[in-house]
Amino acid sequence: MSPRALDRVPAQALIIVDALFQYVGAAFAVAVFALMEPASVAWWRVLVGALILLAWRRPWRFRWTWRELGASAVFGLFILVMNSTFYEAIARLPLGAAVSIEFLGPVSVAVVRGRGWAPRVAALMAFAGVASISGFGVDPSDPGIRAGIVWILAAAAAWAGYIVVGQAIASRRSGVTNLSMSLGLGALFAAPLLAPGGLGAFTSWTLLGSLVLVGLLSTAIPFTLEALAMSRLTAATYALLTALMPATSAVVGAVMLRQIPTSGELLGLVLISIAVWIASSPRLNRG
Repeated sequence: MSPRALDRVPAQALIIVDALFQYVGAAFAVAVFALMEPASVAWWRVLVGALILLAWRRPWRFRWTWRELGASAVFGLFILVMNSTFYEAIARLPLGAAVSIEFLGPVSVAVVRGRGWAPRVAALMAFAGVASISGFGVDPSDPGIRAGIVWILAAAAAWAGYIVVGQAIASRRSGVTNLSMSLGLGALFAAPLLAPGGLGAFTSWTLLGSLVLVGLLSTAIPFTLEALAMSRLTAATYALLTALMPATSAVVGAVMLRQIPTSGELLGLVLISIAVWIASSPRLNRG
């Protein structure tokens, strides 16, 4: 589809399709975990996304200071840590539950920076949602589930750092151009640790193709759609659509992975979705 054709697509639809691509990519990644460690799959996701966006945006055309490059490298490493811990989590937890708990990251940022009653209500609902998922939605006595909860809490913390650092490095260049440089540097600096585990991709064309598909679905396409949509959406509308993402992930998990949510998961998903909407809505976060 051409950029001109994309301009005719409603921005709300772009965000919904963005979420679908991300979580369908995550579902494909779960299938790859049987052949490769989740962290190495995450490195391939970042690498493929970097190669596609670098070829498109060609960030070397711009003048970069050493400070900007250093900040981009830190941002890229936050992305890699966020993706790696998320993949380690969904190797052990249902996709919908993991995504819901991971939203503690952006909710926490909104709570710290927010004013008035809304951030406090959002925090209360988010933690009640996590308690519902971890206490009634999944079996916390299972060591694998406990490990998954630890991994997804780490992913939430990395997401919070990603938001803070990402806002700090915002500049006159487009967000996608900054992202292309950050992904490239993150993949490069993490290669000594994660690339050796990913070399198995070259033993099978099917595995290599699956990893490329994960990078395309989870990084290159959704980030591009989000960048196009954000320029046409109000913050309030974006907040509402973001709150639908936990539900989207639960639907994808049920359809593609046969992960049918329990009543505890569904309650937690609803509570966290409301918390995300409250925490993200500028109208509710005015002092």
